[in-house]
Amino acid sequence: MILIYVKKVNPRIEYISKLIFNQILQTEIAFSTNSSEFRKSDLPKLNYSTDKFDDEFYIKPHRLMFSRAMIKPNIEPVWYEGNKYFCESSQDSDLPFDPLAASFYLVSRHEEYTETVRDHLNRFHAKQSILTKYDLLKKPVVNIWAKLLGEKLKERYPVLEFTETPFRFISTIDIDNAWAYQNKGTIRESANLLRSFIKNRAEYNERMKVLRGKAKDPYDTYDYLDSVFDGNEDKVLFFFLLGDYARYDKNISHKNTQYQKLIRDIRKKYKVGIHPSFASSKKGNRKKTGVERARLESILGEEVHKSRQHFLRIQFPKSYRRLIKSGILEDYTMGYSCVSGFRAGICTPYYFYDVERETATNLLITPFQILDGTFTHYRQLQPEQAWEEIKGIMTEVKKVGGTFVSVWHNETVNNKGIWKGFQTVFEEMNRLGFALANGKEN
Repeated sequence: MILIYVKKVNPRIEYISKLIFNQILQTEIAFSTNSSEFRKSDLPKLNYSTDKFDDEFYIKPHRLMFSRAMIKPNIEPVWYEGNKYFCESSQDSDLPFDPLAASFYLVSRHEEYTETVRDHLNRFHAKQSILTKYDLLKKPVVNIWAKLLGEKLKERYPVLEFTETPFRFISTIDIDNAWAYQNKGTIRESANLLRSFIKNRAEYNERMKVLRGKAKDPYDTYDYLDSVFDGNEDKVLFFFLLGDYARYDKNISHKNTQYQKLIRDIRKKYKVGIHPSFASSKKGNRKKTGVERARLESILGEEVHKSRQHFLRIQFPKSYRRLIKSGILEDYTMGYSCVSGFRAGICTPYYFYDVERETATNLLITPFQILDGTFTHYRQLQPEQAWEEIKGIMTEVKKVGGTFVSVWHNETVNNKGIWKGFQTVFEEMNRLGFALANGKEN
């Protein structure tokens, strides 16, 4: 038990303290607002206030923890033992930065509420993040800071013991388009055939072979995925796109019986979630997420509580509010499409904090670090380079006992076109991740 002194327990302090101490460091905390009671206590103590008392561990809180204004704060870097931090503390503090405030700034995504620069799909861009500016995006800094704080507290109070959390691995697959050529419907199939006949004869020939049953659909990689995941099905999660057909939602119709059968077959082995459409994140479409979730529930005959936004479209706080209202309890969208790393600076699942309403919610956010399209569409990496990056990030997650999450698609593991060679990367990533998660050092 750690006793934390604050002059007043506000929602931000309570939220981030529970995340750092309960969820990451796996220890109990209690708050005290009585300075006399705090000073007399024999418990390990953290003084998180503007007044330093005796020889207790002391951190002066950063002003961010008491601000209610939705403006971009002025946050300067702080150097300590050769590493860069931010949210400075006072000179008499036991750390020159405030790990609670810095962590809150990242996991709440405070910077995404105030940043107006967006990419072409109206998404927050990684280059606008403080972690990119300070070259910290490839580090799970919130976990690292929590471990640092735990080590410093243990130096002061040797009686403290922190439980090490085990490395976890989750391999996720987004099904944006279950088949390349099959089950599109008569009108779409006819239009696609005509277009490929005019513009791409190789594709036309392949399409015709598939439609005549003489070749396998290139997006039909489900048997292959089963072979990779064999024995580790509990560590796999599929997300299905069930929105209405549109410019950014060119999936198979949710009414298609073959698509419905595929979804049910996959659910027999793996956990599944809804992949809310691009359209569901557009203004005026607040009910679409609930409608699409209901479609998946109808197909499966069971409730669905997991989601990942199509195209990773998150706008704070309305996207997460919409998910909560739609009955979603877990979301897996927290990550970037353009770069690998730690968007929220953390590799531990955590609960969404609504900064505008100043309240913690029951929506559990599980961040991901790796997206297949990052390597090809954004950075044009070779498979060998992608694999080195994956190993580096997995190592960082393992160091802090975090959860490594990857995002791939059924069509990106077919070893064709721009994905030539990436099938091996996918296999090696899963082999290593499953081994580490099963306690088998590699």
